[in-house]
Amino acid sequence: MARKTKRPVKKGRAGSEAQGADRESGTLREWTKSVVIAVVLFLFMRTFLLQTFVIISGSMEGTLLVGDMLVANRLAMGPRIPGTRIRIPAYSEPRRGDVMVFDPHHEVDMKLVKRIVGLPGDTLEMRDAVLILNGHEVPEPYLNSVLGSDAPSPDFQWQKDYLTAEIDPSTYVPSLHNWGPLVVSPDHYFMLGDNRDASLDSRYWGLLEGWRFEGRVALLYFSYNKESFRPFPAVREIRWGRLGRTIAAVSEGSKSAY
Repeated sequence: MARKTKRPVKKGRAGSEAQGADRESGTLREWTKSVVIAVVLFLFMRTFLLQTFVIISGSMEGTLLVGDMLVANRLAMGPRIPGTRIRIPAYSEPRRGDVMVFDPHHEVDMKLVKRIVGLPGDTLEMRDAVLILNGHEVPEPYLNSVLGSDAPSPDFQWQKDYLTAEIDPSTYVPSLHNWGPLVVSPDHYFMLGDNRDASLDSRYWGLLEGWRFEGRVALLYFSYNKESFRPFPAVREIRWGRLGRTIAAVSEGSKSAY
């Protein structure tokens, strides 16, 4: 008897198209899954681990320049759960000399970068632009040394509520380079810009609550001369010598000042 041979069944055009559609659908699902995972990881890192920040003013010149792009360590301070004052436990405490990103109480939807010069319980004053901490002058090698006029301001009047006992609030007239002595209240911090005459800082808007810290500035990941008039400054005016430098390096030994 002759063997019956099975002839290969040819798949119809409709079957091929169905398989192609399945492959395309599977590829789309994989891409969608990858994008979702990437977005979730990005949001997690942005919220709880690291924060980027761009310097847009000269208030920290002497250390940070307009056009510097920073990475701040959020985990060190204990990242805040969005929309609340609740924080995940930190592994570090704010220190004098730290350059911090924070959420100021006087501006909504704004982040600032300043340096901590006063911790809770510290007594601070300034005499002829020299910072005095707990009775001792503080060497500040990172300062922008350009000084203007020693102008008083009505914004400084909040300081009267924090003066030491020997100062009469009724005769107290603070100015830009001469103020205090003040006592920093519990869980509050005194913040100053390194470019003292071009910085709106704690001298003006008061003490900062500790829960407002967003992160400790760690390093510069990019920098360019944002104020340049040349076209495409982000390409043509890169400050190569600042890329990848830590905040301690650009502060020129600021930690030893405290």
